[in-house]
Parts: sequence; structure tokens; C-alpha cells
Amino acid sequence: MANIVFHPASQRGHANHGWLDAYHSFSFAGWYDPGKIHFGALRVLNDDTVAPGKGFGAHPHDNMEIITIVLEGVLAHKDNMGHEETIQPGEVQVMSAGTGVYHSEYNHSADKKVKLFQTWLFPNKRDVQPRYDQRTFVEADRINQLQTLVSPIENDDQGLKIHQDGWIYRTTLQAGNSLTHSLHSPMHGAYILVVDGKLDAHGKTLSKRDALGISETDSINISAVETSDVLIFEVPMLK
Repeated sequence: MANIVFHPASQRGHANHGWLDAYHSFSFAGWYDPGKIHFGALRVLNDDTVAPGKGFGAHPHDNMEIITIVLEGVLAHKDNMGHEETIQPGEVQVMSAGTGVYHSEYNHSADKKVKLFQTWLFPNKRDVQPRYDQRTFVEADRINQLQTLVSPIENDDQGLKIHQDGWIYRTTLQAGNSLTHSLHSPMHGAYILVVDGKLDAHGKTLSKRDALGISETDSINISAVETSDVLIFEVPMLK
């Protein structure tokens, strides 16, 4: 029988710093929940809103795979690898922190907020050469099907590459449609997050920002009650 954990949006951690309004699916910074440390290799899933003219100053990371998905607004990125980029809705950014990177993320708009998800995955290789990539993913290519945003560095597919045997998918599942996904191995689990909309998954009804973690199963199935924007994180179930 599948192992299922339900994480309602209302039970996430929350910290409003004024310039940053953040919701945490897993223990982060000043919020700690011993039952929500990580889901397998998925360590951080933060739902962030950055105020106009504000941002994250330069700060370090190492030995973590960092993925940023922008939903609204424009986020400016700068790092010590020489990258100065902007990340817009539909774009995804990946950084393999490896031996160490310094970076900043800033909202230069005078009046528009930036809304984004920032995700950290534990790597399967330590102290790799840091790397950066980003790409635009067209919404039309994920209607009623999974669009691969992130995949293992060894894979030859459209996903941005990480040093982990993990995948991030996104779908716009229209009302009345269903989708089944076979997991890559018995050691993998899936964490399903509803960005917006409402869907049924394995006996649970999920609404906006609700999440469901499923492991010890061969496949997952979701059915859209309403047209839904969904992220699925398929990761090794680390102990």
C-alpha cells in the first residue's frame, strides 16, 4: 500500500518580513516542524512573494541543487560565476551550488511584486563544479500532459539538469482530465503541489497550494476537478 502524506496549505510555515512574504512547505529558517524536514531528496519548497524594490542580498550556498520557478513579475539574478540574468514567468532557473556560489535575487520593479517558488534538492554528488542554467517553458506544451522542467544531468531530454536522480514536472490539467505518471523506480516518491485550481489525487482533494506526498507506489494519478496548475517533484526517498 502506498505511503501518503497530506500537507494542507494552511499548515505551512509562514514568515512575513515586510519585503518578503514566505510560506514554507518544509522546515526553514525560523520555522521548524519535526514532521516536515524534507520529502526524500526534496529539502526546501518555499512560496515567496518579494516586494517591489526589494530582494535577497548576496549570500552563499554549497552542495545543493537550487531551482527557481517564477510565477509573476521579473526577478533579477546576479552571481559570482558572472551571470546577470532576469527570470520571468514561464522561466525556470537552476543552480548547482556544488563547491560554493554567491548570488543575489532582486525585484527591480517600482510597483509589481515577484511571486516564485524556490526549491532545494539534496545532490547525489558533493563538491561539483558550480553551474547555472535557465530556460523558458511554454504553457501550451504542458496542457493535459507533463512538461519536464528539471531532470538528472545524465539524461538527454528538455529538462534543466541537476546532480540528482530527480525530476520536476509541471502540467496545466484542464477540468475533467486525468493524468497518470509511472515513477522511475521503487525508491522514488512524488510530491504533488497544486499551484492553482483543485484536483483529486489518491483519495484526497487538493486545492490551491495544498500538497500530497506519495511513496511506496509504482505510479501516481491526478484528476482535475477544476483546471489546475500543478508541480510534481519526483525524488529518491532518502532516509
